[in-house]
Amino acid sequence: MWFEDSKVCPPWNAAARALAKADPKLGRLIATVGPCTLRRRRDYFVVLAKAIFSQQISTAVARVLFARFRKQFPAGRPTPQRVLDLLSKNPQAARRCGLSRQKEAYLLDLARHFVTGEIPTRRFARMEDEQIIQSLVRVKGVGRWTAEMFLIFVLNRPNVLPVDDLGLRKGIQKLRRLKELPKPKQCTQIGRRWHPHRSLATWYLWRSLDGK
Repeated sequence: MWFEDSKVCPPWNAAARALAKADPKLGRLIATVGPCTLRRRRDYFVVLAKAIFSQQISTAVARVLFARFRKQFPAGRPTPQRVLDLLSKNPQAARRCGLSRQKEAYLLDLARHFVTGEIPTRRFARMEDEQIIQSLVRVKGVGRWTAEMFLIFVLNRPNVLPVDDLGLRKGIQKLRRLKELPKPKQCTQIGRRWHPHRSLATWYLWRSLDGK
């Protein structure tokens, strides 16, 4: 779900030039892949709800089930309060959308965190990356990886390096022609030269794996 491109792209060109200068091998990858298509999103709750839907199922199946879920709400917009009302008052609604009881509990917990303000979305712009991560991982079903993807794909935070991500590690292995998959600590060391544009470097390394 995190690889939905947009035709509208923010100005990543300066960061891409800085990365290419700092790391010529990455620079060649950047030239091959082309412009970055990461863009900011504002629908924080919807994105996180979809992330929960997508857990342990294929992207195609998640897309179908989440579309079915959205149809339960006016204008297809599942707000936190609407989700609380629907799942609390109509237990069968979750089953109709293919939600397991565990994922239903996760969605309810996510909605409660938004309604109560425990996820301080209005303060995100003033918060450090780690502060945002800690506010998100308090939600059941949202781990550090999901929070890091949120930082990159939704908030476009520029300097995130999700070292536990298998795709990033494979991308580094391919770029550096390593015999073995690098450990997270090694990824951190290699990624130092990409500071402060590690999110962009991560995006290009992911793209190196899908041929785009």
